[in-house]
Amino acid sequence: MAAAPTKQSLLHLYHSMLRTSQSFSSYNFRHYFVHRTKSTFREIQNESDPAKLSAFYEERAKELAVLKRSAIVNQLYGGWKLVVEKQEPEHVRSDS
Repeated sequence: MAAAPTKQSLLHLYHSMLRTSQSFSSYNFRHYFVHRTKSTFREIQNESDPAKLSAFYEERAKELAVLKRSAIVNQLYGGWKLVVEKQEPEHVRSDS
């Protein structure tokens, strides 16, 4: 039986998933995966059973690999920015 992951390794996995979620270029995907990551880790926050924690860690590590690949594909084929996203201001000539 595998040993339970440490709190530090769970936090590292959490931050890696958040960082990867933030790298999506699509607004909807980005916000969905950030919200999903936070809610998933919030559910397991007070768990103390080593078997559940190690199963959770293994599943999320696999999910992180999929998330990284998906983020790369999303960056390659990202579309236009949505209205709700912060847009760069248009530069206006000062001599007009």
